[in-house]
Amino acid sequence: MTDFAPTLYAAVLRLSRGDAKFLQITDAYSVHRAVYSLFDDIRSEEQKQASLPSGILYADQGGDFHHRAILILADRMPNLTPDYGTVDCRVIQPAFLQFQHYAFQVTVNPSRRNSESGKIIAVREREAIVDWFIDRAAASWGFSVNPDNLQLEKITVQRFRKRQQIITHGSATLKGELKVLDRERFVASVCRGIGRGRAFGFGLLQIVPL
Repeated sequence: MTDFAPTLYAAVLRLSRGDAKFLQITDAYSVHRAVYSLFDDIRSEEQKQASLPSGILYADQGGDFHHRAILILADRMPNLTPDYGTVDCRVIQPAFLQFQHYAFQVTVNPSRRNSESGKIIAVREREAIVDWFIDRAAASWGFSVNPDNLQLEKITVQRFRKRQQIITHGSATLKGELKVLDRERFVASVCRGIGRGRAFGFGLLQIVPL
């Protein structure tokens, strides 16, 4: 068993239509603001400049005309009594991360850095996204993926305005089964998220032991 077993909090932020209207939930950046408003910002300016993880991951589940749900995983407790919306929260026990096989779902920002230019290049085609995910899982994230039941469910583009800049992220949702290869890397992947764009709703591994 790995020594890396931090305390994690799994929460659901539920917003009514009125809550979403008051919080001005219109795009990915407004969802980011709503989620981060539930937590104290404990990073120093130096840590922010160094792009150290915030300790907050989330996945916008969407909803219907009346309600919206956002899954959250964090290294600290959120505000359980926000002015708008409701928050349900529970502690994830360390034993939950000690299984060998899990079913998973994750929304990622498929991208890689060009070795010559240094620029971040989006991975766009379905087959290329699947190959990218399988390769990165084994090489960097501490688990292998069963290719026989790996499903690429949705490919979209996330676009929003942040200050005076238009931010664009490729988005792909995958689900299937994984096997843990490196426990410490796997736990880090769950705790810190995988891939780029984690501040804007990417990279939260939603897992269920098999």
